Amino acid sequence: MRGPFLLNSRTIDLRVKRTAPGTYKASNSKTAVKYVGRSDSNLNAELKTHVNRYKYFWYEYATSLKAAFEKECSLYHYHGGAQGKLDNKNHPGRPAGYHWKCPRCSMFD
Repeated sequence: MRGPFLLNSRTIDLRVKRTAPGTYKASNSKTAVKYVGRSDSNLNAELKTHVNRYKYFWYEYATSLKAAFEKECSLYHYHGGAQGKLDNKNHPGRPAGYHWKCPRCSMFD
């Protein structure tokens, strides 16, 4: 993932130029990730929803919608989301209309 970068609209526009799906992490420090997420279509716009909530972000474009979903799930588990270590309240959801499984747990079995 690219980053950390300051999480503000100007930096997001400078760094995240493609309108594409992708994943991201957000935090108030450069080391402890507090939130993981994804965008199914516009990573730039999704990141902007976290301005003023977190100070830093990391991002990565995805090659497909499925790749973005699987990467978000992996990040969620890697950073302790299932143990309550993230601000995410729930396991990442699947995009509407798709029946993919989480690559790390049995959430959608």
